[in-house]
Amino acid sequence: MKAFIAAALLILIIGNIQAVDTDSYQFIDHLRSLSGPGKPEVFEDGVLFTAPSSYRRVGISFAHEGYAKVYWFKQLLLPRDPAELYVNGKRQKGIDPNIDSGILFHIETIPSNLKNLDYRLIIDGLWTTDPANPIAVAGPSGILESRFPLPEKPKPHLGDVQPGTYRFIYRTDPGELVTVGGSFNNWDPFMYELREISPGFYTLTLPLPPGNFQYLFFHRGEQITDPENPRRLYSREGRAVSEGQVAQR
Repeated sequence: MKAFIAAALLILIIGNIQAVDTDSYQFIDHLRSLSGPGKPEVFEDGVLFTAPSSYRRVGISFAHEGYAKVYWFKQLLLPRDPAELYVNGKRQKGIDPNIDSGILFHIETIPSNLKNLDYRLIIDGLWTTDPANPIAVAGPSGILESRFPLPEKPKPHLGDVQPGTYRFIYRTDPGELVTVGGSFNNWDPFMYELREISPGFYTLTLPLPPGNFQYLFFHRGEQITDPENPRRLYSREGRAVSEGQVAQR
């Protein structure tokens, strides 16, 4: 029975979740365990927002995106007990196979490099703060925004950097493709891919000859200088590149 319920629930919610593994029983069981809508909460790498399904439509928009996008909540439907659908082996007509849980929900991937997730809701066409979240602050325009303090992410243990090597570090959203190229590989953007060792934290250690070198990260079709390295050089065309240094062995 549990497998049937889990599979049915997964079909109803798949495609709506960005931050968690929707195939996991942990996530499915967590949704089923909700007694009703409540305050935002962290679940794995996302923040779960809920609202009563008595609202016709609920959306959410975030300050760090300039309120340029609206994400609409999904209705959490639960599969009806098969005993209610079948009598003497026959499917009963006029009975909806799903029941309303009373919950609308949205899961947002936890953004990197943010301490607070500021947002506003759109409830039945009206912009408002989150009624379930008691924390509200005035935004830059003076309008109240709901605030969800994000937990501090533990810094991954990188180990000791060996002499004659250089460690590249890049932070962005989870599940991204990040590569690095530079004067050490003729600026090939495909040769070296960084590895994601924790959600949104990418790193790569390369053996390089002693001395200075130049490099760029390649991410989402863009060439990006290292945000964590203040050392910059500029080409004759005015293009900025990051400069690294490898010590003598």
